[in-house]
Amino acid sequence: MQHEVLDYAIQHTTPPSAILHELERFTHLHTLSPQMLSGPYQGMLLSFITHMVQPKRILEVGAFTGYTAICMAQCLPPGGEVHTIEVNDEHAWIIQKFIQKAGLEDKIRLYIGDAATVIPVLNEMFDLVFLDAGKLDYARHYELALERTRPGGFILADNILWDGKVLTDDQEATTVAIRNFNQMVHEDERVENLLLPLRDGLMVIRKK
Repeated sequence: MQHEVLDYAIQHTTPPSAILHELERFTHLHTLSPQMLSGPYQGMLLSFITHMVQPKRILEVGAFTGYTAICMAQCLPPGGEVHTIEVNDEHAWIIQKFIQKAGLEDKIRLYIGDAATVIPVLNEMFDLVFLDAGKLDYARHYELALERTRPGGFILADNILWDGKVLTDDQEATTVAIRNFNQMVHEDERVENLLLPLRDGLMVIRKK
């Protein structure tokens, strides 16, 4: 029933733009792990959040092929920018290709490298942050991003249910890291948090 409900929800959600549909197909044809793509349903959620928050500056940690960066950049107010970081330089050409095809060169800034090195040198304060890179590094990325998030700003962390493994006694390293991250955020008095059981789990965090 859960899958049927999700299918129904997707069928009654506005579909992605043509450029996002093309990028999704391109990702499946040209990458080894296309399942890492957030996809249309979550992409639409990020678009809606961007519309609602109206951020001037967005930080994304984990661009993959640029799908979510484009989702958010398409909804930015005038003068807004997405600063997106991708550690895998093999994806850079795909990201740049579709940024150009989407006509968003003036709204998306791409950084290739380790987020732990890139974030500290960004001379920006962010209204919205999307964490979607290596799960073992979530805690570190969270602390770095929180320093760069304005009071009242939001941090979104993806995959925090890890296919439901956070509910089991699974001691695999990534599962443990995500479980610890969820508990750390929940106990962090600097923020308020809301865990959404959407797809593989999305943690919505508001900096006080």
